[in-house]
Amino acid sequence: MGQALPDCPVALVVEDDAAVRNLAAAVLEETDLDVIACDSAEAAISVLERADVNVALLFADVRLPGAMDGLSLAQTVEARWPDVRVIVTSGYDEGRNARMPEHAVFMQKPWRAFDVLVQAERATDAARAA
Repeated sequence: MGQALPDCPVALVVEDDAAVRNLAAAVLEETDLDVIACDSAEAAISVLERADVNVALLFADVRLPGAMDGLSLAQTVEARWPDVRVIVTSGYDEGRNARMPEHAVFMQKPWRAFDVLVQAERATDAARAA
C-alpha cells in the first residue's frame, strides 16, 4: 500500500482515522486497483497531481484535518479530474445533504465492504475504458 504501479488504476483512500483507513485500504486491495492511503485532503491532492499515478477512485471521509475537508476535496476532484469516481463517507449526517458533487456517491458509516467493492469495480471498468 502506498506505491502504485505505473499505468495501473489506483484507489486513493483519504481518512484521518488510521483503523478506518487501513480497513478501507484492505477492502480495496481485494480489487484490481492499487491502493494509496493518506490522512488529509492536501496529501490526496499531491497524489492526484502526480503524472505517474492514474487515480480511478477517491474514497474520502467528510471530516479531515487541515484546511480542506472531504467534501471540498470531492468538489475539487470532480472539477479537476472528472474521470475519477468519488465516494464520500461519514459517520455523521452532514455528508448526506451537504454540498456533494453531482457525480459523487455518499456512503454512511459504517459502510459495507460489498458497496465499496461495487464502486471500485465501476471505477476499474471506467479506467480501463478510458
